[in-house]
Amino acid sequence: MVHVLSSRVLLRPADPDRSRAFYGETLGLHVYREFGAGPERGTVYFLGGGFLEVSGRAQGTPGPTLRLWLQVADCEAAHQELQARGVEIRRPPVREPWGLVEMWIADPDGHEIVLTQVPEDHPMRRDTRG
Repeated sequence: MVHVLSSRVLLRPADPDRSRAFYGETLGLHVYREFGAGPERGTVYFLGGGFLEVSGRAQGTPGPTLRLWLQVADCEAAHQELQARGVEIRRPPVREPWGLVEMWIADPDGHEIVLTQVPEDHPMRRDTRG
């Protein structure tokens, strides 16, 4: 059995400076640590219970297989703020049949990011272990 102590998503952007500006300034993620030098240096952001590392440079176009899922307190407020900042909104907030509110955006390379709100009345908010 593998005992995982920590985790992070590794993202290799086409334009590292543009992606650092998006994740650090536009989304407002806080920096956990930085390493290396130059434009392809690494920046690791806090991502709730994990981390997002933006480092290196992509050699091709991104595939459709990577999506980030980020839980936020208020999808509608995030929608208004990110729209005002010029973020590509792929789908505005919608309450899904499973009860979560989801909104889809994209980073500068086109990676999809799902912003999710867990409403107060959703079963995920209750500890059913008794």
